[in-house]
Amino acid sequence: MNKKIGIILTASILYGISIPISKVILQNAVQPAMLAAFTYLGAGMGLCILNLFNTLVLGKTINTPLTKKELPYIISMVILDISAIILLMNGISKTNSANASLLSNCEIASTSIIALIFFKEYISKKLWIAIFLIIMAGVILTFEGNGSIKFSIGSILVSAAYICWGAENNCTKMISSKNTQEITIIKGIFSGFGSLIIAFSTGEHLPSIIWMIITLVTGFLAYGLSVSMYIKSQNYIGAAKTAAYFSSAPFFGVFFSLLFLGEIPEFKFYISLIIMLFAALFISKDYN
Repeated sequence: MNKKIGIILTASILYGISIPISKVILQNAVQPAMLAAFTYLGAGMGLCILNLFNTLVLGKTINTPLTKKELPYIISMVILDISAIILLMNGISKTNSANASLLSNCEIASTSIIALIFFKEYISKKLWIAIFLIIMAGVILTFEGNGSIKFSIGSILVSAAYICWGAENNCTKMISSKNTQEITIIKGIFSGFGSLIIAFSTGEHLPSIIWMIITLVTGFLAYGLSVSMYIKSQNYIGAAKTAAYFSSAPFFGVFFSLLFLGEIPEFKFYISLIIMLFAALFISKDYN
């Protein structure tokens, strides 16, 4: 495999596996907001250590640091990140992780639609088809049916999380010319502490040391290192192809959910999976 392609696929795997791991952590008495807090703190702290290593050992320094002009976007990113991660963890606790993994493609759809509405970005016909398919698959996953109009709260919360991340992606894009690692560290630390405050204010308690460490490491790998590899891949193969390859992350999440958790999804999941595969195909074609 081409080394440059391997980097972005590794990033996809690291992100994809985070949802089934989060499900396992939630099943071991770690509450949703607390899990959200330590996931982001793991990303921020891990990248901070990595940045110190690059500075002190490798002699690399931060170029184009953030300034006060970026403050509104930074605050918006942190608020949206806190909302998204808490919605996601609560959603995962109420649905199976395969469904949650598949719904992560909603982030692509929401990012594109918000970019169109607020920033007047162009959306190609192929991407419109992909967005329509993603929304269709998402509706199928959230609808429970059983002879009455009933929706899965877990799937709705997960979808809402990815809509928040879609908005956050557009805020991040506005300051993307700045040092990306610095942006990720700030997002991780402040979003983590913000989630921690919410966790304590809602009566949640600290997890045991072992689960705290597992959560911190998961956060670093899935939301810290994965982001760094994503950025590196953008420099190697360009933003468009990077996004296309990263759209494989939900399918890695589904695979690990079935492998490690032994989840047996309902029939609607397989219908949504086929639709999402077609959506990923159109996304890939659009970015070629």
